[in-house]
Amino acid sequence: MGIWELIFLALGLSMDAFAVSVCKGLAMKKATWKESCLCGLWFGGFQALMPLLGFFLGSLFADAVRNVDHWVAFFLLGIIGINMLKEAFQEDGGDSGSDMSVKTMFILAVATSIDALAVGISLAMAGDVDIVRAVALIGILTFGMSAAGVQIGNIFGSRFEKKAQITGGVILIVLGIKILLEHLGVLG
Repeated sequence: MGIWELIFLALGLSMDAFAVSVCKGLAMKKATWKESCLCGLWFGGFQALMPLLGFFLGSLFADAVRNVDHWVAFFLLGIIGINMLKEAFQEDGGDSGSDMSVKTMFILAVATSIDALAVGISLAMAGDVDIVRAVALIGILTFGMSAAGVQIGNIFGSRFEKKAQITGGVILIVLGIKILLEHLGVLG
């Protein structure tokens, strides 16, 4: 997997965290950079940790499913992408509020990074992935997107939230299709 594919994957995964961060910013009277960076650390840390865990889980059983690995990657990325699109079009996106407590941030970080666990499993099955580079890119991009999301939400309001989720969903679906087509020999 090339650097641009990893960057797009990282951007796709970061969109859920970005959307929640925008909501955080909306709920704050004045978002400080400290709060923005704290939000970025929570989301970026979990977005980096989960694909790493998924990669190691996927590596454990990758040999048993090598003949269908591309279908698994396609299915997981597709389901995650479709779910992101579905959430983007729901009326109530959930209220993350301005609460920055450990309990609240832990729950939000886990909730926004579950898809990254599935992506990690997909990466293990895709083969030829530098997991350290992938995890670093995912964590760093999610940190930046989340910190920026708090500030953007605080300044501009909620008009970016749905667009971010839609973009993330589309990116994940396209990556799943690309992995499938490469393994089927359509892309070369």
